[in-house]
Amino acid sequence: MATPKSNVCDEKIFRIVFDEYSQLIRNFIYYKCGDIDQAEDLTQDAFVKLWKNCKNVPFEKAKSFVMKVAQNSFFNTLKHKKVVLNYNEQKLENTIEHENPEFILEKKEFLIRLQNSISNLPEKEREVFLLSRKDKKTYKEIAEIIGLTQKAVERRMHLALKKLKEELGASI
Repeated sequence: MATPKSNVCDEKIFRIVFDEYSQLIRNFIYYKCGDIDQAEDLTQDAFVKLWKNCKNVPFEKAKSFVMKVAQNSFFNTLKHKKVVLNYNEQKLENTIEHENPEFILEKKEFLIRLQNSISNLPEKEREVFLLSRKDKKTYKEIAEIIGLTQKAVERRMHLALKKLKEELGASI
């Protein structure tokens, strides 16, 4: 059995760490992203980094190291997806030339107001709203990702939509 003085560079000790924590970390990332393949890839990458840095990571810090690496990789992936999404949205806006300039201006103003309204939502409602509308997740999937009941997700979505409607008024 591994002791606090165990060396993570020892293949047997590394195997123990992997067996002990890989499923936990994979599930943690899966709950954040909802994509089991991505969660498995990020978990695998985290353990590869642990192996490459095994001399610098003491046994008692291995779990937190792998968890942090996986979480940071997830956030980096998320940031990259947002950059790609913003680029695609800008590209789409630039290709729309046949629309009336007044309509384009109103549309941009509305989108700014909508983004501000979404930003002003409480964090929990904003999270549910964006998972549903932006990521196209079902209420059941959202409930699994954030660890709530489906009813709780439905309630948060209702509150988010109600607040957006109040803030945006007749614009929607």
